Amino acid sequence: MSECVFCKIVAGEIPSKLVSESEHAIAFNDINPAQPIHVLIVPREHFTDVADLTARNEEVLLDVMRLGTKVASELSEGSFRFQFNTGAEAGQTVFHAHGHITSRTPKA
Repeated sequence: MSECVFCKIVAGEIPSKLVSESEHAIAFNDINPAQPIHVLIVPREHFTDVADLTARNEEVLLDVMRLGTKVASELSEGSFRFQFNTGAEAGQTVFHAHGHITSRTPKA
């Protein structure tokens, strides 16, 4: 996926502030954070969204979830959100599966 920004981040073509990584995923700070803690958990392999990831590779899905939980536990005081937006109408803007670790409920 040569035009996918997250594929380029995974490949090291676009710099990011790496928070953690695992065999199948990386975690990095969101460049436009919505909360004091806002980390993206991204599988190294391209999947369009979490539904695609779930259908195609349970091993990678589990690794993404484990990495996200680890990062959230290390950065938060026990309260966090781990959210996946699926589809443009749900707020997905980058069509590479990714979860958002955030520190609190966004203000309206």
